[in-house]
Amino acid sequence: MEKTLVAYFSCTGNTQKAAAALAGAIGADLFEIAPERKYTAADLDWTDSGSRSSLEMKDPYSRPLIRGRVADMDKYGVVFVGFPIWWYVAPHIVDTFLESYDFSGKTVVLFATSGGSGMGKTEAVLKKCCAPAVWGRGRIVNGMSGEQLAAWAEEAVKG
Repeated sequence: MEKTLVAYFSCTGNTQKAAAALAGAIGADLFEIAPERKYTAADLDWTDSGSRSSLEMKDPYSRPLIRGRVADMDKYGVVFVGFPIWWYVAPHIVDTFLESYDFSGKTVVLFATSGGSGMGKTEAVLKKCCAPAVWGRGRIVNGMSGEQLAAWAEEAVKG
């Protein structure tokens, strides 16, 4: 039986909490998409055009390095991928993650946390990173309970 994975990138803890709640609600394994070099508060200062996050997001080809790999990606049939919304899309480290594995035949479902914007062009951008995947219906998950996350996850996998 194929398993479910919840992979997430989080800098401030919001997406981490949502990912842990989702994984707990649906009985999935959890994997942190951890940057090789942690982000500092200065790196995340979106008001500074020279900050690390600003420079990465200005470059569509930026692919920050990830520390670690999913041990056995082949055993997962469904992969939920969570992240905060940066500049109306996913941080480029999510592109790195999606480009690092073969998602052929797997269902990928995006979820995000956001301080105010929606998913924007996120799905369209990320679909280019792993086109062979089957795409579920993603969404912003701010403030959802475990029960709400489980209900959404079931529907999201159906597409």
